[in-house]
Amino acid sequence: MTDTHVDPVNPDNGQDDLPEQMRVRREKRDRLLAEGVPPYPISVPRTHLLKDLRAKYDSQDLEPDTRTGEQVAVVGRVIFLRNTGKLCFVRLREGDGTELQVMLSLADLGEEGLARFKQLVDIGDLLAVQGEVITSRRGELSVQVTGWQLAAKTLRPLPNEHKPLSEEARVRMRYVDLIVRPEAREMVRAKAAVLKALRATYDEHGFVEVETPVLQLTNGGAAARPFSTHLNAFDQEMKLRIALELDLKRAMIGGVDRVYEIGRTFRNEGLDSTHSAEFSMIEAYQAYGDYDSMAELIQELIRNAGRAIGRTTITARDGSTIDVEQPFRHATLFGLLSEAVGESVDVTTDLATLTKLAEQHDVELQPGRNVGEIAVDLFEKLCEHTLIQPTFVRDYPESARPLAKPHREIPGLVEAWDLFVNGVELGVAYSELNDPVIQRDRLVAQSLQAAAGDPEAMELDEDFLRAMEFGMPPAGGMGMGLDRLVMLLTGTGIRETILFPLLRPE
Repeated sequence: MTDTHVDPVNPDNGQDDLPEQMRVRREKRDRLLAEGVPPYPISVPRTHLLKDLRAKYDSQDLEPDTRTGEQVAVVGRVIFLRNTGKLCFVRLREGDGTELQVMLSLADLGEEGLARFKQLVDIGDLLAVQGEVITSRRGELSVQVTGWQLAAKTLRPLPNEHKPLSEEARVRMRYVDLIVRPEAREMVRAKAAVLKALRATYDEHGFVEVETPVLQLTNGGAAARPFSTHLNAFDQEMKLRIALELDLKRAMIGGVDRVYEIGRTFRNEGLDSTHSAEFSMIEAYQAYGDYDSMAELIQELIRNAGRAIGRTTITARDGSTIDVEQPFRHATLFGLLSEAVGESVDVTTDLATLTKLAEQHDVELQPGRNVGEIAVDLFEKLCEHTLIQPTFVRDYPESARPLAKPHREIPGLVEAWDLFVNGVELGVAYSELNDPVIQRDRLVAQSLQAAAGDPEAMELDEDFLRAMEFGMPPAGGMGMGLDRLVMLLTGTGIRETILFPLLRPE
């Protein structure tokens, strides 16, 4: 028997049979309690994982109707149930997706025992069975059941193939999505494999992983709108961090020469297919490195992550192929911008010329934008979406990257790059500014913008400046969005890569 579909988002959606299905399951729970049988026991017998039995017997190529003599106790979720006649067939699934058939017969359970199973067990239940490992008449590996117990009774039927979950419901009720859709379970494991590969790569290069505070007194390390909260113990207004940078630099100043963190950051901004208000960032800082050494590092991180899940070749949005095993392209921001506008522009191009170019290309500018900011605005509108193959866009205007070191050759530029892949920014890196006097000047300028009402401008962090005054070594620093990396490697949207993404309340 199969369940009539119940919409898990809105079980009482007007179809007469939907409340009935939930009522019937609750009555089964009540019957178990009346019999003194817990529908949610503390524990159930379990001697083997389904994957262990599969690993042991699938390679043996057993004949049909084979009895192995091995007695086992296994547990899984009922995903298929045929409970008519004298022989019931059940398919159990484990959390990792491994499935195994179990068979319950009149001969083994008796008339009353088999009838009780038929009356109490539904698709979706977590079921524990004990019995012998056999192969069926069709040669399928199975457990011939001699005893069973419910590990947990489900009160809501699962969606079925005739009416699957909508995309919105899949995201909102990820726990159901994980039960019914293997792609959702594979995403969880793919992301875990990527994280493991990233950490292994950092470890190979002598980086130390640390944890830094989520609650911050000031808004620093990036240009973004923060979330605000209140710390009652200090009667102090606090912010959720928008970046990991400043505390990691403090650690490097203190002598942790190669330091990194993979942590949650929060930006109170728009939500779309590539942005979430809460997301995972990867940041690393290497004393005596620069933005070139960071370019080498991030290429290795991405390649090793792709190798970990077998996805080093990716189909791009335009249908072309991206091979992350190949060397990444390097280009300058002003070089790409010159190609896009059809004339030469560089760091010396004046405000009037850039403003005119913005008008010609329908690039809307916010009031008060300076030359460097307009150049970046033009680049974002005209160039970013064209960068399908992995490209380091290097050498930004100083006003656009206030935490980067002045360019070693070209005045007015800083040593910073953004990495674009498939038309999306994936990572950033700097030759880090370590002159505390220049850093103070730039942060003061940012704080004045914040005081004037710019919600994304950084605030003045006196403790960070004090730390820099104790001597920060020359360094390279990099940041990368973990979720965007997983999106790139798996070809999915951000709501698929984040296990439980933030959603508007129902």
